[in-house]
Amino acid sequence: MRKLITLGASLLFGLAVAVTSANASKYFDMESQTWKDVNGYAHGGKSPIKRKTVKYSGPFAKSAEGTIVINTKERRLYYIMGNGKAMKYGIGVGRPGFQWTGTHRVSRKAEWPGWTPPPAMRKRVPNLPAHMKGGPNNPLGARAMYIGSTIYRIHGSNEPWSIGQAVSSGCIRLANEDVIDLYERVKVGAKVHVIQANQ
Repeated sequence: MRKLITLGASLLFGLAVAVTSANASKYFDMESQTWKDVNGYAHGGKSPIKRKTVKYSGPFAKSAEGTIVINTKERRLYYIMGNGKAMKYGIGVGRPGFQWTGTHRVSRKAEWPGWTPPPAMRKRVPNLPAHMKGGPNNPLGARAMYIGSTIYRIHGSNEPWSIGQAVSSGCIRLANEDVIDLYERVKVGAKVHVIQANQ
């Protein structure tokens, strides 16, 4: 009898874990702008484009160490390291109609940031929450670096398969493991150049 009770308790616990896991896999897909369930992907994953240290002689190559150069056409972000080198990351960029260029500075940094969809996005997608707490299912991912006084950010993503694509509403996204790496390097006040240029 005791074995049956123990077995029953184990089965109930397993069911509870399964239900919790299923709910945890829900995430907001920025490309289709709908909520989806993808088991195992809600917490992020590796970027399909591996970050690496490269020789860099492109636009703003002679900028101060710590400068960020974002080439939306190439879909790459360069963190200038000095001595002609940069850390190169794969990124997701704004889809057609949501792309922009300009020079700003990193005005703020946040770990596991909350997300407040802008009014224009809530108008397009009425069922979006007014605010979503930070966490592994949040579309902003593990870290965010805010760009000047704009509505744009360099942030993580729970959609690593979108890296290298033009799918966002203007923000620059990286896989969570890459945005954590970048976050540790970047200082508030760092200059950010967003360009559309061939390398």
